[in-house]
Order: sequence, then C-alpha cells, then structure tokens
Amino acid sequence: MVKIETKLPKEKKTKARKAKGKRVMLTVWLVIGILMVFGLAFGYWMYRTVMSPNVSTPDHKEAVIYIPTGSTYGEVQAILDEANILINPKSFDWVAKHKDYPGNIRPGRYLIGNGISNNRLVNMLRGGLQSPVNVTFNNLRDVDQLAGRIGKQIEADSASIAILLHNEEYIGQLGFNSRTIPALFLPNTYEFYWNTDAEGYVYRMMQEYNKFWNEERRQKAASKGLSPIQVSILASIVNKETNMSDEMPRVAGVYLNRLKNNWLLQADPTLVFAWNDYSIRRVLEYHKQIESPYNTYKYPGLPPGPICIPSIAALNSVLNAEEHHYFYFCAKEDFSGYHNFAKTLTEHNRNAMRYQQALNQRGIKK
Repeated sequence: MVKIETKLPKEKKTKARKAKGKRVMLTVWLVIGILMVFGLAFGYWMYRTVMSPNVSTPDHKEAVIYIPTGSTYGEVQAILDEANILINPKSFDWVAKHKDYPGNIRPGRYLIGNGISNNRLVNMLRGGLQSPVNVTFNNLRDVDQLAGRIGKQIEADSASIAILLHNEEYIGQLGFNSRTIPALFLPNTYEFYWNTDAEGYVYRMMQEYNKFWNEERRQKAASKGLSPIQVSILASIVNKETNMSDEMPRVAGVYLNRLKNNWLLQADPTLVFAWNDYSIRRVLEYHKQIESPYNTYKYPGLPPGPICIPSIAALNSVLNAEEHHYFYFCAKEDFSGYHNFAKTLTEHNRNAMRYQQALNQRGIKK
C-alpha cells in the first residue's frame, strides 16, 4: 500500500509561527507606545518643572530678595519661603539640585520678575546676576555718621565701616589721617552691589576721589595755594556757612581773601565743631575761648580737618571762588539764608547789628 504524505502539519506550524510573530510585534509596539507615553509625560513634566513659570510676585511686580554672604542652600530656601514667591517650592528644589546650585551660592540683591521659570531663577541665582543698589549720602558731619548711613544701604554694617575708617594704619595708606579722612568722601549717588564689604566700599570711594581730583582741579587748587585736602577743609566751612549754592563761591572768596592776607579765618562753624554742640545757633564770646585746633578765632590758617563731609557744590565753589574784595559777611536779617557782604569792619558791624537785633526779636539767645 502506497503511503501519501501531507503538508498540513507544516502549514499549521508556519501559521503558528506567524501568529506568534504578530503577538511579539504587538507586544513590542505596545511597550514602545507605553514608553513613548511615559516619555512624553516625563518630558511634559520636565518642561513644566524646568521651563514653566514658577514665580508669582505680589501685584505682579518685581520682588527683591537679599542673600547674605556665606548663606547655605537651606538659608536661601528659607529666604524664598519668607518672600512667598514660589508657586511650587519642590520643583524649584529639584531644578536647583540638578543644576548644582547648592554648591554655587552667590550673595547679593536679586530682582525677581513675576512669572519666571525655575530654570531662569536658578540661572540668575547661581550666576550671581544680582541688581545693583543706588547708594546715596549727603549732609553728614563725620565718618561715623557716614558709616551709619552706608550700613543701611549695603551688606557691610556700620560698625565694620567705622572701625576701618578709624584705623590709622589703613587710612594712612590712603593718604589721610583721622582728622582729614572725611575729605575722601564725595556726597553723591553711586551704584554698588549690595554685598559690598567695608573695604570694597572705601576702595570705590577712593576711585571716585581720584576721578574727581583730576589734573584740572588739582591745578585750580594749586593756583590758590591749596592741596585737595585743604580745599575739602575750606569747602566744609563754606558748607556750614551757607546752604545757598549760588552764594558759596562768594563765601569761599571771603575766606581765601583772609588766608591770603594772613587773617584769622574766624569761622563760627569751626567753633560749633570744636564744642561738639550742633544746637548752637548764636556764637557768643565764651564760645570763642575754647581750646581747640579747630578754633579759628585763636589759630591761624585752616583747621586740621574738615568740619563736615563737604558737598561737591562746596568743593567746586572753592575751586571756582569769586574774586572780590570782601573780607566780612553776616547772615541777612530776613533769615532768607543769604548773607550781607562787606569790605570794611565798619560796614560789617552795621550788618551784624541788624542781624543781632533780628535774633533778639525772635528770642534766639544761643
């Protein structure tokens, strides 16, 4: 009997292999699809975490934060928490750590805009992209008052600035001493980074001093027989004699006339400084008896240092003093802040009498 072979079993095997292959492909594509979904979800989460806005500031205005020198990452987090500007602090923490911000803390004053992302915020803080502050000072008597004023505007505290400015060795290296150091400072508004320390502040002021005292101004001072520091000393007296900038060059001219003719300066503001009593409004005879190198009624020439930190207007008034023949001046009896000027003592005494009568009428005795 002849045996007949059939291909049916082989065809079944082929179909089974094909079915299995399809299932494997479906599984592969399913896995790929799931991975793509997870990838897209993770990518979206990453985008949201890194690039989406995560800062909400009050009234949608810029917020200001201060990061002190030596701050830790935990302290920065506390500063941000106190400012209450992060929508999602955890997402900021994730980005900060992945960009190694905890190892790159930069102190300073930062302006943070509303709606910025974690990425932009971390880049700003990590890069130390702080915003400067405008530091202003004027109308100051001495370096202690200056230290107090500056210590409220930058990170350096008033004590560190004052200690530095009373360090004779340090200020001596700058060309000053304890009496002349006020001449270093030029009242104005300057841009500083908030985290400037005491030495950084003084160094910047030395730069501004050298910039101000250019060759032209030094030549003007020399033509009057004065050094830059002596100009500052005389300017401080002018500053205390009048608040009227348009009158300052004339007042400066009076004192220069007295110096040229070897007269005593007899400047009342120097007595107020010597007595250290800034409530004095009327200088009396007993005030003139004080034993002090600042008593210009006793000692000739300029006092040993400025009696205040003179304004730039006062400095320029000395350098551009009015040339005239006045040797005397007295406050006007109308209390306008201006003065009557005189060439002779007789004329001056008449002016002084009118002013004294006005003081008496107002009951001003000291």
